[in-house]
Amino acid sequence: MEKTLQELADFLHGTLENEDPALRITGVNGLVEAGPTEISFAIPPYVEFCHKSRAGAMILAPEDRKLDRPVIRVSNPKQAFAELLELFRPREEVARVISPLAYVAEDARIGKNVAIQPFAVVEAGAEIGDNTVIYAHAYIGRHVKVGSDCVVYPNVTVRENCIVGNRDILQSGCVIGGDGFGFVTNNGKHNKVQQTGNVVLGDDVEIGCNSCIDRATVGSTIVGNGTKLDNLVHLGHNDVVGENNLFVAMVGIPGSVTIGNNNTFGGQSATVGHITIGNNNTIAARCGVIGNVGDNQILAGFPQMSHVEWLRQQSKLRKIGELMKTVKALQKEIGELKKEK
Repeated sequence: MEKTLQELADFLHGTLENEDPALRITGVNGLVEAGPTEISFAIPPYVEFCHKSRAGAMILAPEDRKLDRPVIRVSNPKQAFAELLELFRPREEVARVISPLAYVAEDARIGKNVAIQPFAVVEAGAEIGDNTVIYAHAYIGRHVKVGSDCVVYPNVTVRENCIVGNRDILQSGCVIGGDGFGFVTNNGKHNKVQQTGNVVLGDDVEIGCNSCIDRATVGSTIVGNGTKLDNLVHLGHNDVVGENNLFVAMVGIPGSVTIGNNNTFGGQSATVGHITIGNNNTIAARCGVIGNVGDNQILAGFPQMSHVEWLRQQSKLRKIGELMKTVKALQKEIGELKKEK
């Protein structure tokens, strides 16, 4: 595929600068990898280095630096880059058929234009919405409801009675509706508490590879519209997660945590159970949250504190080595003074 710069500017609803009529764009790539016939993008703090890229053209915001090459100005360069990826590298087409090697229960309800690949399993009472793709070796349990326009990649497990919204993406190996971690200890023996609830995913949710969302003990574990989980994220039983949250890899949220909207959890961050976290918060990587959190906070460290306070503490910790040297020198000096007396 080749596109002119003007065609790309029109596609992105952007403004073209320094047009080169002879240049035809053959693809999109990163700042370092892009070649003379490819287009790339930059956002702060990388804008100051974009002039070093070999890319034939760049996507920048209106306020970004001027360049000596073609530039398409858009309000959101990262979003524009994502749209060009879809244009130049369209997703793989999947044949919309039900493979004879798949198992589909007789009473399962299958929508229009659905693909179910070999060795996938769709159990009794399950429902699959229109335009959904179920890849090989995926398991859709009894009475599960999967919405329209979903993608369920290989080796995904959606257990009984769970609900998947519309346009959801379930990446390989994730488990929706595994048992919650519930036990009663009696005379030193841990006795399993039956997990009778389910998991409900909203619309436009994405669950990363090998992530796990536990079914509720009773009721539902809920993930709201637009929330995205990276790989190896765990949400415990009876969690209620709002809309448009981001969970980076290896986040751990135990049971009965309520999370609002538009929060970001950095990699390996975690919380204790049975707390409430508000809206528009950023939880830094490896932060340990041990109490309720309000709105509009940036937290770091363990136990959690404001990011500014955490930076102050880290700055002081770096000076401990020099401080110990000073203390030892003072101790030596005091010892010598005592000898003189």
